[in-house]
Amino acid sequence: MIEAAAKLLSEEGPAALSTRKLAATVGTSTMAVYTHFGGMDDLVRAVVREGFTLLNRRLEAVEETDDPVADVVALGWAYRANAREHRHLYNVMFGGSSLSGFSLTDADRQHGRYTLDALVGAVKRCVAAERFLPSEPELVAHQLWIALHGLVTLDLGGYLVEPLTADVCFEAQVCGMILGAGDDPARAGESVARAARRTV
Repeated sequence: MIEAAAKLLSEEGPAALSTRKLAATVGTSTMAVYTHFGGMDDLVRAVVREGFTLLNRRLEAVEETDDPVADVVALGWAYRANAREHRHLYNVMFGGSSLSGFSLTDADRQHGRYTLDALVGAVKRCVAAERFLPSEPELVAHQLWIALHGLVTLDLGGYLVEPLTADVCFEAQVCGMILGAGDDPARAGESVARAARRTV
């Protein structure tokens, strides 16, 4: 039901999500929706939380190495891979028009912030290793997240094509941000390449 609801919200918008349509899509009764979720607001809340659970699981699977900059980049690759694998959940979990009309609270919208913990930790390690300039790790992590979210949104929408594919743009974007955070150009390039080899 969560996957079906995410697909309906992502592709057709909130008006398409009804108990009748959802039940027909998954081959169950409308009562099953209320039995499992209590109502449509709780179902949408479950969709958002499932999206962040899967994202966090993917990010936590990125192993910590002695190259914290490569770890930052590897987390970016993991974020992108999760979005591609769960594109409907991704489109819903960050809100926007797909959530209009549902009674979600600010707490619901802020729920997924825990998924930033891995990135904040990696940025802290970059600062400690003197690869990044002394900074506020949470702010740097947010800057990386905001930039990556934009790239992922364009990628999922099919806007990034040859020769400027999502992979090409990602490497250029993340390298630029790493340099902006204070890393040495040569070392930054090595770390980006190292992270790319890890994803392969």
